[in-house]
Amino acid sequence: MSTNEKKSLLVSINNRNGNNYDTLNTITAPNNFPLHNNEDNLINMKKIKKKNENEEEKKFKQIDPINLDERRARGDLIQMYNIMNKLDRINLINESYHYFFQYMSSRHTRKQTTQFDENSDISFRQNHSFGLSMDDDMLEITTDARRDVSDLIDRSQGSKNLMDVPLVEDSSLRTHYDDFHTIDWLKDLARDRFRHRVIQKRKKESIWQTIVTLHDSWSGWICVLLVGLSSGLVAAMVDIGTNWITNIKDGICVNAFWLNKPQCCWASKNITYDLYNNPKCPEWFTWPEVFNDWDDGFGEFLISYIFYIFWASFFSLLAVLLVRVFAPYASGSGIPEIKTILSGFIIRGYLGKWTLLIKSIGMMLSTSAGLILGKEGPFVHVACCCGNIFSYLFPKYGKNEAKKREILSAASAAGVSVAFGAPIGGILFSLEEVSYYFPLKTMWRSFFCAMIGAFVVRLINPYGNGHDVQFSIDYKAPWSSFELIPFILLGILGGLWGAFFIKFNTFWSKYRKSTALGRYPITEVLVVALVTALVTFPNPYTRISMTDLIKMLVSQCKAEDDSYLCNYERNFTSSNAKILPANAGSGVYRALWLLFMALVVQIVLMMFTIGIKVPSGLLIPSMSIGAIAGRMIGITVEQLAYHYPKFILFQNECSKADENCVTPGLYAIVGACAFLGGATKMTVSLVVIMFELTGGLTYIVPLMAAAVTAKWVGDAFGRGGIYDSQIELNGYPFLDNKEEFNYTTLASDVMTPRPTDPPLSVFTQEGMSLAEIEQVLKETTYTGYPVVVSRESQHLVGYVLRRDLQMAISQQRRNPRVSGKSMVYFNKTIPQNPPTSNGALSLRFFKLLDLAPVTITDQTPMETVIDMFRKLGLRITLVTHNGRLLGVITKKDVLRHTYSINNHEPIFN
Repeated sequence: MSTNEKKSLLVSINNRNGNNYDTLNTITAPNNFPLHNNEDNLINMKKIKKKNENEEEKKFKQIDPINLDERRARGDLIQMYNIMNKLDRINLINESYHYFFQYMSSRHTRKQTTQFDENSDISFRQNHSFGLSMDDDMLEITTDARRDVSDLIDRSQGSKNLMDVPLVEDSSLRTHYDDFHTIDWLKDLARDRFRHRVIQKRKKESIWQTIVTLHDSWSGWICVLLVGLSSGLVAAMVDIGTNWITNIKDGICVNAFWLNKPQCCWASKNITYDLYNNPKCPEWFTWPEVFNDWDDGFGEFLISYIFYIFWASFFSLLAVLLVRVFAPYASGSGIPEIKTILSGFIIRGYLGKWTLLIKSIGMMLSTSAGLILGKEGPFVHVACCCGNIFSYLFPKYGKNEAKKREILSAASAAGVSVAFGAPIGGILFSLEEVSYYFPLKTMWRSFFCAMIGAFVVRLINPYGNGHDVQFSIDYKAPWSSFELIPFILLGILGGLWGAFFIKFNTFWSKYRKSTALGRYPITEVLVVALVTALVTFPNPYTRISMTDLIKMLVSQCKAEDDSYLCNYERNFTSSNAKILPANAGSGVYRALWLLFMALVVQIVLMMFTIGIKVPSGLLIPSMSIGAIAGRMIGITVEQLAYHYPKFILFQNECSKADENCVTPGLYAIVGACAFLGGATKMTVSLVVIMFELTGGLTYIVPLMAAAVTAKWVGDAFGRGGIYDSQIELNGYPFLDNKEEFNYTTLASDVMTPRPTDPPLSVFTQEGMSLAEIEQVLKETTYTGYPVVVSRESQHLVGYVLRRDLQMAISQQRRNPRVSGKSMVYFNKTIPQNPPTSNGALSLRFFKLLDLAPVTITDQTPMETVIDMFRKLGLRITLVTHNGRLLGVITKKDVLRHTYSINNHEPIFN
């Protein structure tokens, strides 16, 4: 629009209000408010001095209360200024206008403002409408003058943060992304950078703005501090509750029922240990002793057996009912879903308050029931729930999904830290296994969050051993070079176990979903719990909890230890005597047989237990199986070295009779690492977790050898660990940033539409009615639509999101002059006389348009396209040829293509 046309427009506006102006350099509004319409003056608005702004502010404070006529006149002035600003696209705003608009908005919202009839007000707005179309901002100001329009007024003068301004009410912000949709990483991070620049620009305006700037800078650290504190507190409470509920299956502390068995026996002077290293004391009553004074025999065994089955079934039933009724998302470990969420996927309610509560309670119940599952994996889910909840206290993170994932990455590190007492391992776990976007500042905050969580656990001391780890070892015997052979053997076994477990778990999960078994989750849990209790009670090594079993297996036999596992032919003169090589007694062979039976039972039960609808993790069960296998191999190597000291492998390091060159507990640690690595395919983080878990820094090399071997063997049968397998099974749109893609396909081979598909749904830059756009939105479910110049040329203009269109249309529909015949324009400028029917108002949605969508040519290699999706976090990219739109490639298209290339069945229809 030329300058003369603008001048004519201003004259027509003021003539309608009864104002005749001979000059157009300055239009005098009521109360002598200056409004410059010259383009040079608009460009130079920023150069107005501070004293002029103060004078304008004083002048506005003296303005008398406005009446209805003044209000109408000023409404026209607001509209006029808005049109000029939109047409010129100039964001240089005179601060004096800001005071005027603030004054107007406050007058509209004040109860003392002159009342007027609604019908007459609508009639006035209809009679005083402009002869050209309006965009969404203008209509929001003119259609409802009585609402608080301060946010719209900010936009009318060139909002300082356009990306944060909602199109409708503030409630739209809470549903910025729909459920089961992918976030826009680029736009969210750009919004945060813009917000940060605005805050930094304003920090010198006042003391309050300085405080706001400091709060914004420290909000991330404060948030992760709260996450670390809450995660450590929840983890400690869960551990204490789990220990108490687990011991309930055995008996009760009569004098203090709230104490578990070790705590009940701490003060006892008559504490003894049985042949399986279980403590006994007079203060602790078993269930047969509570109801009757049974002597040792079949009667006591039967009563204990019945109570064990009852409590196991009851705890399992309670856990599955809580999950089914209150929080279905609380089942499983949650790590596959956390990986998917951190990659940019939205799952509403998965990190909510109810999920946090039920997951915490359910972990205690399911673990205490004796099921072959663990609670350490679900701690990552619990910590992320804390991170999600606390992020809403800080709008910087609560209203920006991309920034929120920085908090969730730190929370996942804290989850591992509080579960194992391994803060460094937690950071590496977050980096290696779950995080998709992990900048340097997130690593520092993860370090701080994990440290705080570990400190809280150490302070509360839930394990009662004075350590912040569960499996602390007290030996530092050096390992021999020949032991690398059995360590690598354990790695091979761990890799084979992991590959078998992943394959069977995938098969069983598919079977569960496709049969009637999946429709009866409560029955499945009860059956599994009943079978587990029946099978595990007769064996002392499966009757105790898996954490206690691992603790027993990784420990070293002492002089005063007379359990079956330490029944060697030794003659000790004192409890401090040195442990020397000795021949294994009958008790050791009995223990080996029971451990073998425990190994078989745990392997079978774990395959059917992982996946039932209770909170469950696979970290501790995998470690338990590996620890059993490792201890058995360790005892075997120990006896071989004792009986054949001159063998070529042993003669250099085991020939001295006064040295014990083999430590079976070390083999249990290495076995636990190998079997856990085989199931999860973790390497660096796993090794660090294991040495932090045990305190065995001396044994880094054996742990590394076992972990690397387990991964190599497992990768030979299939890439990806159990979490990746579950992501694929559930059909989550997760694009692994560690997977390689080395094929020669092009973007034109993957894009949609295909030659046999219907044409692509697009909007034209102009010429479409509101009814046509609404029909497209009704018939399709796409998250966005390309905008082209015309259907014939297909030259790309930009991209518009479905949700933005829906919100804008919903807002515009409030205006009685907007109908289905209203013409919609995605132009920066629109015709002076747009084609309308029956006086319908034309609409301009230019602000909704993304003028710089990510585009590629049809000859771009898919290897490059996949890297763009991974590194930029894209949801969609547009395919063009010489500027002409050919199609689109979405994240699901990329996933479908990678699955088909790797000979997988496509999971998206």
